[in-house]
Amino acid sequence: MQPAFDIQKTQRTIVVRASGSWSRQDVAAAPRTPEAMIAAALDAFDDADAVRFLADVSAWDSMLLAAFNAVAQKARARGLAVDASALPDGMGPMLDMALAVPPRDGGARQQEPGLLEIIGEKTLAWPGITRSVVEFVGEVSLSMARFFSGRASCSSRDLWNVLRECGVDALPIVTLTSLLLGLILAFVSSMQLKLFGAEIYVASLVGVSMVRVMGPVLTGIVLSGRTGASFAAVIGSMQVNEEVDALTGFGISPVDFLVLPRVLGLAVMTPLLTLYADIAGIAGGFLVGALMLDISPAAYISNTLQFMTLGYVWTGLLHAFVFGFIISLCGCYQGMRCGRNASAVGRATTAAVVNSIVGIIVATSVITIILTVLDI
Repeated sequence: MQPAFDIQKTQRTIVVRASGSWSRQDVAAAPRTPEAMIAAALDAFDDADAVRFLADVSAWDSMLLAAFNAVAQKARARGLAVDASALPDGMGPMLDMALAVPPRDGGARQQEPGLLEIIGEKTLAWPGITRSVVEFVGEVSLSMARFFSGRASCSSRDLWNVLRECGVDALPIVTLTSLLLGLILAFVSSMQLKLFGAEIYVASLVGVSMVRVMGPVLTGIVLSGRTGASFAAVIGSMQVNEEVDALTGFGISPVDFLVLPRVLGLAVMTPLLTLYADIAGIAGGFLVGALMLDISPAAYISNTLQFMTLGYVWTGLLHAFVFGFIISLCGCYQGMRCGRNASAVGRATTAAVVNSIVGIIVATSVITIILTVLDI
């Protein structure tokens, strides 16, 4: 039999009785679609207080429940009570469960928040973010105290892997970027120094700039995009797979096992990579000076060493040491606070890179101001 709706009105109650076969195949072959049957049912809702569903069907599947649900949703929208208690074979409870979930908006476009709403939302979120960051830094500090006292559950193998990943594996990109930066500094500065016949001072300008600030900053930015993002992605993926919860269940501190090796490894390797980046940048300036400015190699090296002091080297290493902590803490924090889906991992990775670069710039400004005030 073909599926059909029989609609009757008893006093102020609409009785919707389904008949025939409501299997998917029979509904597809019926001359009237379920939408047309539902429209006919809705026309009978005037001056009624309730809708009651009955079923006298030979076969049914989800098609009948979907049709009943569409009628019931429209009835509730008009303020009518819905009675599905007379439906057989557990059909009534299933319909009740479907009705218990509020209908979606059908993909209607929601109004975009305004500028003031965005500013207010971000402002209200700051106290919670600040508290979370302070708690995380405190946990890492306690973990480092346990490490130096020999009580941290930190794997030496993981620490060596982090040292290799942050150090040796980063040498190619650090070499390329530092060498090119030295070339750029030498070439741009020579354009102005030529006006005064002082091309020789290109050597000291490149050397001091690379060692004091540019080398550490460039290395920090490279490690932010390469290593900090990797930390956030790896730990965030472990959050999605509930591996961090498993560590906690086994009684292992996730901060000791996951965060501490990465913080220590990057804090150690960033100054070493910075020294290497300084040498590569000076080499790039040397190429420009020797090949384009006709400065003799001996004169270039002599001018570089003349203005280079050990204080500049220590200043650069201080920058690098601070940058290593900032990058590792940002990456690990975003990974540990990551959500439980793939999009959350992407957001955590992006936030780790952005926060690291902003932290590097802010730390550079603060350190420069402090050293200037102290006349160092």
